[in-house]
Amino acid sequence: SPFNCAFQAMENEVAAAFNMGQADEVMSSAFKLKITREDIHTLRNLCWVNDKIINFYLGLVVERSKKEGYPVVHAFSTFFFPKLYSGGYKAVARWTKTVDLFKKDMILVPIHSHMHWTLAVIDIREKIVKYFDSMGQKGDYICQILLKYLQEESSEKRNMKMDISEWSVHSMEPHEIPQQLNGSDCGVFVCKYADYVSRDRPMNFMQAHMPYFRKKMAWEIIHQVLL
Repeated sequence: SPFNCAFQAMENEVAAAFNMGQADEVMSSAFKLKITREDIHTLRNLCWVNDKIINFYLGLVVERSKKEGYPVVHAFSTFFFPKLYSGGYKAVARWTKTVDLFKKDMILVPIHSHMHWTLAVIDIREKIVKYFDSMGQKGDYICQILLKYLQEESSEKRNMKMDISEWSVHSMEPHEIPQQLNGSDCGVFVCKYADYVSRDRPMNFMQAHMPYFRKKMAWEIIHQVLL
C-alpha cells in the first residue's frame, strides 16, 4: 500500500540518519539552531536526548500552533529556567522583548535538573501552572517560581497586577500522565507532553511507544514539520 511504501521510506531515511557519518554534518537548521548528525544520534534508542533536540522540537510545536484551530503556544528554551532560577526576573526580562505572553494560550518551559528533563506548562486560559514529570516527582516549587515570574512580567510589561488568588499550581500525579520505565527517555517524554498538551489531546501514549517516537522525532526534525 502507499502508506507502507511511505512508512518504509521514512524508516530508511531515519536509519540512514542514525548511521555513522560526519558527526558535525548539519541535518536540519531552523530556530537559530543547527542540528548535527551527532545531535540526531541522541534520538537513538536509550540515548539521552540533548537540549538542542528539545529546543528544536519545541520550536516545531510553536510553529504548528500558528495554524488555525490550535492553542497559541510560546516555548522558552532550556536555558530560560536556569537563568530565571539563578538570576531572578531581571536576568530574563529581555527574553520576551518581542513576545506578549498574555496573548498566548499556553507557555511551555522545559526544565533540566539532576540529569532529568521535566516540563512546566503555564496555561493562561485555565490560570494554572502544571508540572509534568515522567518519574512522578512533584515540582510545585518550580510552578511557584514561574508564577512569580508571570506576576513580575505582568507588572513590567503591561503595568498590571496579576490577581494571584485566581491562579493555582498542580504537579501531575503519576496516574494522570504517562510515566517512564527506564532511565533514558525523560527528554522524549517532555517532547511528547509538549506535543499532546499543545493540541489539547489526552495523553494516551506510554513507555512502549518511545522507540517509535524517537524515530518519528528524528524524521520530523530533519523535515521541520510535525506529523
